Amino acid sequence: MNANMIYVTTAILAAIMLVPHGTSIFAQVQPPSQLSQQQGQITINGAGATFPFPLIDTWRVEYQSVNPNVNINYQSIGSGGGIRQFTERTVDFGASDAPLSENDTQALPGPAVHIPETIGSVVAAYNINGVPEKGLKLTGPVLADIFLGEITTWNDPRIQELNPELTLPSENIVVAHRSDGSGTTFVWTSYLSAVSPGWSDTVGAGTSVEWPAGLGAPGNEGVANTIISTPNSIGYVELAYALTTDTDYAYIQNMEGNFVEPSLDSTRAAVEAAVLSGNDGTNTTATTSNNSTGTTNATDTQNMTSIDLPAGNEPWRDVSLLNAPGANSYPIASFSYLLLYQDLSTNIDSMERARALVDFIQWAITDGQQFASELSYVPLPDPVVQHNMQTLESLTFQGQPVLQQ
Repeated sequence: MNANMIYVTTAILAAIMLVPHGTSIFAQVQPPSQLSQQQGQITINGAGATFPFPLIDTWRVEYQSVNPNVNINYQSIGSGGGIRQFTERTVDFGASDAPLSENDTQALPGPAVHIPETIGSVVAAYNINGVPEKGLKLTGPVLADIFLGEITTWNDPRIQELNPELTLPSENIVVAHRSDGSGTTFVWTSYLSAVSPGWSDTVGAGTSVEWPAGLGAPGNEGVANTIISTPNSIGYVELAYALTTDTDYAYIQNMEGNFVEPSLDSTRAAVEAAVLSGNDGTNTTATTSNNSTGTTNATDTQNMTSIDLPAGNEPWRDVSLLNAPGANSYPIASFSYLLLYQDLSTNIDSMERARALVDFIQWAITDGQQFASELSYVPLPDPVVQHNMQTLESLTFQGQPVLQQ
């Protein structure tokens, strides 16, 4: 049962207790939005990626103890749906694992910003008869040919050569993929495009693609459930979903030639190699963020890191954590983004609601990061937090700054 259903059910029960005998309860119950307004509460609505849903849902619960007057309502409908609702201004914020494309940006009613909210990895999860343990070794080109339908059985020589210690079945491979517009699909297909010219030329990268083979299911949840219920299947899901459902997953060969298990450490190694610099012991001057207060302090220290990322309001479509260098880097890592309008009056009707949204996001990218690791997401590095803070400071409502210093 989702949060809205719980909210409405609670409201109905309360109404039943207060209604005089003989009066219809349906004349008394009001929508959650009206109840929130009457109680002086604000509801912030968001929609989009399923990739970060476990973390956002935890934030929804934990933020109640920080600000009980603000309710967070998030619909886990996929990145494509989140971008669509954000564009149509039916939500206060969108969420996507794929940065906005040029076409996405042109369709928006106003300038928007990207705010990385967390970092995760996409895994090749499988359910193979006779192979109960995680750790099947696969390469990017082999994965591409599996999803192209060119490798069709588990004991194919190319798979068996990578796993000489295993006796792989002669069963047909069942491919599972997303059926909805998905940032996880964007990450997965971008990786396959990077490692396989055949995939790049015939399918390409996108939030939705024409799949050559397989079964479609909505959301990370749907793909995970399909894999669990379908013998000899393989699909792609965010690491948190694989761990939550106890699904086996492959070790993927990185650009250094190592087969790497997807984990917090290997995902962290990828982001550090892809966008952080200054880890070589040289003196650097950096602006760091205080994760407890959200404030920033300029310091001159050793081993400090800086980032190679665009400004929040610039295009992010070239940002990638895929195939990052480094012996320990997992090759399929990704940011997940929150999407906001540069001027929040584009889709929000008052400064009060705009400040409630920005205050929540400030908490999410600072104190809220403490919940990431236990859910198998990598907490944002301090330089990325500081970068996000600069983006939040740039947001306005009818031209007036929103973030209160």
